[in-house]
Amino acid sequence: MAGHLSPDDRTAALKSALSRNDVLLEVLDRAAAMGLPGWYLTGGCLFQTVWNVVTGRPPASGIKDYDVFYFDDGDLSWEAEDAVIGAGREVFGGLPAEVEIRNEARVHLWYERKFGVACAPHASTESAIDCFVATTCCLGVRLEPGGRWRIYAPHGLSDVFGLVVRPNPVLAPREVYEAKVARWRRQWPELTVLDWPSAPSRKGPPE
Repeated sequence: MAGHLSPDDRTAALKSALSRNDVLLEVLDRAAAMGLPGWYLTGGCLFQTVWNVVTGRPPASGIKDYDVFYFDDGDLSWEAEDAVIGAGREVFGGLPAEVEIRNEARVHLWYERKFGVACAPHASTESAIDCFVATTCCLGVRLEPGGRWRIYAPHGLSDVFGLVVRPNPVLAPREVYEAKVARWRRQWPELTVLDWPSAPSRKGPPE
C-alpha cells in the first residue's frame, strides 16, 4: 500500500498513478505549452485519479473536470482572465473532458459572493491550493522545462493513497466540505471521511 511508503516513494507512486490517466497527461502537456505564470494542474482530477487506481476503477472514472490554476497579479480584470480562458478553449479543444482555467490572483474578488466568507488575496498559486476545503485536496502538479514533474503537496500524500478525506478549515465553510464529501462518497464509498472540527467554545468576558 502506497500509504506506508516513504515520502520519496509516495511521490514516485503518485506519478505512476497519475500517468495511468491519459486525459490528465494530455492536459498537463497542453497546459505546459500555454506558459501560464505559476500554473498547476490541481483539484479533484489528481486525488480522484489516485482513488480510482487504488480501488481498481478506470483512472478517469467520476472525474468532473480538470482544473488549471495560474497566478497573474499584474492584471486583475475579468477581461484578462477571460482572454486566458478563451485561449484555453482552443488549447484544450477536442479533449473528452472539461478543463477549467482560473487566475488565483483574482479569487478574493469573488469568493465571498459565492461562498459567504471573505478571502484574503492569495500570494501565489500554492497559497490558493493551501486553502482547499480538505487537506487531501491540497495537491498540484505541473511540468517544468524538460518535462520534469513538479509536485506540490503541503500535507503529504499519505491520506491521498489511504483514501482519507481530512478537513482543512482555513477558508471554505463547513457546508462546502460536507457537500463535497457527500458527492465523493457516492462515487468512492471506500473513503474514510473525517468530521469537520467542532468550533471552539467562546466564553464571554467575566461579569
